[in-house]
Amino acid sequence: MISNQILQSTLEGLKSIARVDFCLMDNEGKEVASSGGKMNECAVEAFEFARSMADSQEIQGYQYFKIYEDSQVEYILLVNGVGEDVYTIGKLASFQIQNLLIAYKERFDKDNFIKNLLLDNLLLIDIYSRSKKLHIQTEVKRVVLVVETKNTHDDNALEGIRTFYANDNRDFVTAVEESNVIVIKDLSDGDQQKDIDKSTRALEIYLKKEGFTGVLISYGTVISEIKEVSRSYKEAKMAMDVGKIFFDDRSIIAYSQLGIGRLIYQLPIPLCKIFIREIFDGKNPDDFDNETLATISKFFENSLNVSETSRQLFIHRNTLVYRLDKLEKNTGLDLRYFEDAITFRIALMVVKYMRYMENYDY
Repeated sequence: MISNQILQSTLEGLKSIARVDFCLMDNEGKEVASSGGKMNECAVEAFEFARSMADSQEIQGYQYFKIYEDSQVEYILLVNGVGEDVYTIGKLASFQIQNLLIAYKERFDKDNFIKNLLLDNLLLIDIYSRSKKLHIQTEVKRVVLVVETKNTHDDNALEGIRTFYANDNRDFVTAVEESNVIVIKDLSDGDQQKDIDKSTRALEIYLKKEGFTGVLISYGTVISEIKEVSRSYKEAKMAMDVGKIFFDDRSIIAYSQLGIGRLIYQLPIPLCKIFIREIFDGKNPDDFDNETLATISKFFENSLNVSETSRQLFIHRNTLVYRLDKLEKNTGLDLRYFEDAITFRIALMVVKYMRYMENYDY
């Protein structure tokens, strides 16, 4: 539904052009918006006119016009003045408001359809029939983005992102919950991963310039049919959650880049606790001092290469070997061997996941 604020702005704009006052009332004679004057005193006349057979009428120095929505009288427009010129101005103004209602209704219908599509609330036959009715192409390459900012709870975030995509009416921007904004991005046939990364980076830069902070963007895989939109949305949501856990240094994360984090994220917490207890005999694998953790991290970065790791840490090779031997004594895992290294790496990720879920605000 169109807001009273938009209607008020429209009347003020019309007044600045036509230099006459306007008043918009609902079909009960209640004022909705006004550019000035005392036309709100005409509530009884507006109420009676709404129930008359006439589409326009001159009553006591004012011109009255009906504005319809779905063949029902939605508003009564009052124009201050009489004569042919005022009548013409009133007809043009009512025509403008009528088209505004149609445009907003179509936008609302599309937004409602897109929300139900994302949430998987539509039957397959309904998806295609409603797409045709709303003039939405069904076989087009698309990708779903989830955008989160510290300002997301403010409607300005939604409007800001809509402004960014305003030049392309093939893209859809909506929200199904307060915590994020969803973009269904239309792609060209030649668009590849790098093109998606480039457009999401441009969105991030735009939002930061507009004063939004804590910008996080995730996206799912590319889909080619409208019925698959909900899948790409679920992937984007998972990418957002997994990114917060395992890739907190990134502001943009793709579902295809989640790696093993995607598998760990789907593990039940009781199973994770059993895994940690069995591997480490009740010890927590990340309960080490910062020096040890830095050593482990650098060792993994260098693909278990002892010489390169010791060089980058500016320590003697024997010092690194000593630290690895000490770690093996405490955990039973020798990180110089791939199998033990991967076990330890997964364990660190599992602990990180468990801590995130324990602190998650449901």
